[in-house]
Amino acid sequence: MMQWFSIRFAEPLALVLIVLAIPAFLWAHAGAGRVVFSSLRALPLGGHTWRTRLAWVPDVLIALAIASLAIALAGPRKGDKAHRIRREGIGIVMAVDVSGSMRALDLSAKNEELTRLDAVKKVFEQFVLGGDGLQGRDDDAIGLVAFARYADTRSPLTLDHNNLVAAARQLDFAKQDEDGTAIGAGLELAVQRLSEFQKVRSRIVVLLTDGVSNIHDIDEDTAIEDAAKAGIKVYTIGAGTNGVAPIRVDRGDGTTQLMQMPVEIDEGMLRRIAEKTGGQYFRATDNSSLEKIYKQIDKLERAKLEGEKFLEYTQYYQWFVAAAMALVVLALLLRGTILRRLP
Repeated sequence: MMQWFSIRFAEPLALVLIVLAIPAFLWAHAGAGRVVFSSLRALPLGGHTWRTRLAWVPDVLIALAIASLAIALAGPRKGDKAHRIRREGIGIVMAVDVSGSMRALDLSAKNEELTRLDAVKKVFEQFVLGGDGLQGRDDDAIGLVAFARYADTRSPLTLDHNNLVAAARQLDFAKQDEDGTAIGAGLELAVQRLSEFQKVRSRIVVLLTDGVSNIHDIDEDTAIEDAAKAGIKVYTIGAGTNGVAPIRVDRGDGTTQLMQMPVEIDEGMLRRIAEKTGGQYFRATDNSSLEKIYKQIDKLERAKLEGEKFLEYTQYYQWFVAAAMALVVLALLLRGTILRRLP
């Protein structure tokens, strides 16, 4: 499709008709009226007046009208709204541990103190919307599951990523009576949410935890088997440094105290989940490695997108038709009045 500045032509071959303006001008100009005089002295100013000097104007207007009609036939238009042509996207559920140990500060950024949960929420938002080296997941349906002693859905799979991110920002640590780490429950609920959503070409779970599963209401092996049967890949992330991690504890008098807590991650379990479902296991020991993990997953699970196509256009042909008509009318008016030719 031919493009002229920001204007596109639906039928660019019609622009060839502009050349007809030349014979139209010659034909109109050849039709000049003539009057025979016995002597040139009978003509005022030696035969040259402002009317004679402008006698060609109606002929040019006719030629311009022909050119304007040719442009109208070419279908000039401008894309108003650019719509991305969506291909079958990916279904993604983020299953994140919200147990009390996620208060640890070992995933803090360089100049910002962050709990593990804060760091995960920040990089998840970039993963979804884009930023800091991540492209965003515009064409993917994404959901959010949180788990501690129990698992619950914080957002179903959706393309409304602004609401999804709003739900992620509201994630908070589990209450004391709901604390614990039920990896099996978190994985099983994520698998259920993806199994209900069939309108995607592939489905994955990103499961992040910083501990060892200590609640087995839903067996981890059962969840793994269900994921494998459904063809759902699981990328697992173990979050936390090796050995001990700093954690800020409320002292009860309005102040906090920085303490060290042991870090224990069931890497064997997380590796087994990833291997049996066709995913991968990652270990995030600091904020930088957490960001790199999401960037790697982003590249591994990326749907190929087609380019933008204009689906809605503003048509401009009517302006050229109107201009052609106006030019013809003006040419006839001039030819019939001040620039009238005698037969």
